[in-house]
Amino acid sequence: MESNVVLIFILIGLLACTAGSLCGIGGGIIIKPVLDLSGLMPVESASFLSGCTVLAMTAFSVGRTFLEGNRAIDVVRGTPLAAGAGIGGVAGQFLFSQIAGTASDTDALGMVQTGILFFVTLGTLVYTLFEHKVTTLSIESKSACGLVGLGLGMLSSFLGIGGGPINLLVLHYFFSMERKKAALNSLYIILFSQLCGLAVVLLNGSPVGGALPYLPAMAGAGIAGGLIGSTLHRRLSARQVSVLYRCLIFVILAVCVWNFTKFSGLF
Repeated sequence: MESNVVLIFILIGLLACTAGSLCGIGGGIIIKPVLDLSGLMPVESASFLSGCTVLAMTAFSVGRTFLEGNRAIDVVRGTPLAAGAGIGGVAGQFLFSQIAGTASDTDALGMVQTGILFFVTLGTLVYTLFEHKVTTLSIESKSACGLVGLGLGMLSSFLGIGGGPINLLVLHYFFSMERKKAALNSLYIILFSQLCGLAVVLLNGSPVGGALPYLPAMAGAGIAGGLIGSTLHRRLSARQVSVLYRCLIFVILAVCVWNFTKFSGLF
């Protein structure tokens, strides 16, 4: 394990989780495509390492929020959402494992993941540009919350992104949460989905050995990023967080386009 590679991974985890904690997108939606872009490990290992890093960051950020007595996390609706996301995380990871186990070409698997991620992110961007014209809902039913969480967990676990911007879209549309509150509730949901998804990976004995040497460094970077991001979250206004969020969306879209061309063999 070369020290310069470890340093690169630490920087990726630190910057991604700082932005992810600040904006509530988890960090995995940045880590996963950037690891794919680096070409330093297979897509299965990249998904595992991304998920573990995000898990460390969200566990720290959510724990810190509760310990400080911050009530921004809507536990009444957030808990069934998170529980649904946990179940969805298991289902999404199982689906990914099945496809990865039968796929003869890992580039094809990476291309599928990247393509889905691109369109999900693009759809989220379009929503944010017109969200001021959208009439939002305010779901209170716990069973409905669980179903919404189920869908979020499946998608995020399959893509190995933690939660990403789609969490914020869903929390805004279905629960009328403003950006800063949605960011904290998104991390709460991501924590459950990643924890359950990781359990499935470990129980299935999935081939992720290539990621293990980098795991301690990436997890530490994720926690550090969570500390920095949560501190910035308190100091920045909702408008500033929203601007940063949109900038990140454009960066993610650009990386997705590049990765898709790489996996497809166009370049």
